[in-house]
Amino acid sequence: MRYNELPSQFFVRNRKKLTACLTEKSVVFVTSNDEMPDSGDETFPFHQNPDFFYLTGIDQEKSLLVLCPEHPNPAYREMLFLQQTNPTIAVWNGYKYTKEHARRVSGIENIHWLDEFDTLRKEVAYFADTIYLDIEEESRFHSEVEKQAERFCKSMKQLFPLHSYRRLAPIMKELRLRKEEVEIDQIQKAIDITQSAFERMLRMVRPGVKEYEVEAEMSCEFIRNGASGHAFSPIVASGPDSCVLHYIKNDKICQNGELLLLDFGCRYANYNSDISRTLPVNGKFTPRQRQVYEACHRVFKAAQTQYFPGNSIHKVNDFVWKLMEKELIGLGLFTAEDVAKAGNPMPLIRKYYMHNIGHFLGLDTHDVGSREVVFENGMVVTCEPGIYIAEEGIGVRIETDMLVADTPIDLGAAIPSEANEIETLMQR
Repeated sequence: MRYNELPSQFFVRNRKKLTACLTEKSVVFVTSNDEMPDSGDETFPFHQNPDFFYLTGIDQEKSLLVLCPEHPNPAYREMLFLQQTNPTIAVWNGYKYTKEHARRVSGIENIHWLDEFDTLRKEVAYFADTIYLDIEEESRFHSEVEKQAERFCKSMKQLFPLHSYRRLAPIMKELRLRKEEVEIDQIQKAIDITQSAFERMLRMVRPGVKEYEVEAEMSCEFIRNGASGHAFSPIVASGPDSCVLHYIKNDKICQNGELLLLDFGCRYANYNSDISRTLPVNGKFTPRQRQVYEACHRVFKAAQTQYFPGNSIHKVNDFVWKLMEKELIGLGLFTAEDVAKAGNPMPLIRKYYMHNIGHFLGLDTHDVGSREVVFENGMVVTCEPGIYIAEEGIGVRIETDMLVADTPIDLGAAIPSEANEIETLMQR
């Protein structure tokens, strides 16, 4: 295990929070994620179902959680099912959880092998009136590949067609929005590792370096510090590609006089960081680059003050758009007269700043939570204003991860963001 396992009491509390939200005489089934095939006998790196990890701490495929809190038999109220290992699996794939290890990690007493599942599934299902199933709900993306959770849902409805079924996702969304201290610690660790990677990159960015060489430095520092890898495909975008929001080819040569936009983060203990910085490739901003950078930085610092309880991403967007209008006018990209003539400044602003101010962060990089969610203490939300002037080949984004509090806390405050600081560190 690359990370220290989280305390089992964290997962015990999470299950108690969940069962307190259920209807009477219900049962919950949550599956692990699939191990996705790559080629031959290879698989892609495994990433656990965030809901399953949140409830169990188990970081392994072919696993299943069952919660039936009102069952008359106490042994059936919490059950965890795992793949039973054998000498062949051990030789070819290495260690798998033992019952004792899974019990210690999850705090679940009743651990079973998967070959017992079909019998015990009937015991809890026939007791319950309502079955909760956990399928990912993401409005911005739908996979054409059917996941284990979807296959499991179909099998349940075939076996138990007369039960009442409910969605678990809305409950899990509410629970995962508010981070406990142990979760914030993992996010902070991921940010600290990301800081180390950024400082490493500052020492090697120069004209002639390839974007993928910069990416390699990120990867090296992530793995060296115990992260499982990148939280998402990193953006290492130089020159005109700094204006491409999701540029991930990272195959260009960084040229003298260009900017290099970095959007990157690592995954540690299944929790993620998400940081953006923009560097001058040669270590010195041109006057125009500095003018754009400092305009974006003023918005960045002002926006951080808005991550307090009672606010929302929508409200922070409104606050930022007003600031951004003023900054874009100051950069000469349009005039106050243009705004008055248009009647609506948004098309003018959106030409140079196309995205929202942020998103929730946690077990997913784009974590559960919509832009309408009212901020509460313990939520973690990114802050990422940007200015993209395609006609000048200048793209600037500055991003950090904010902990919502009465006085908002910048979890990435130690990562340099001031133009002068970045120039000094690069030239040193």
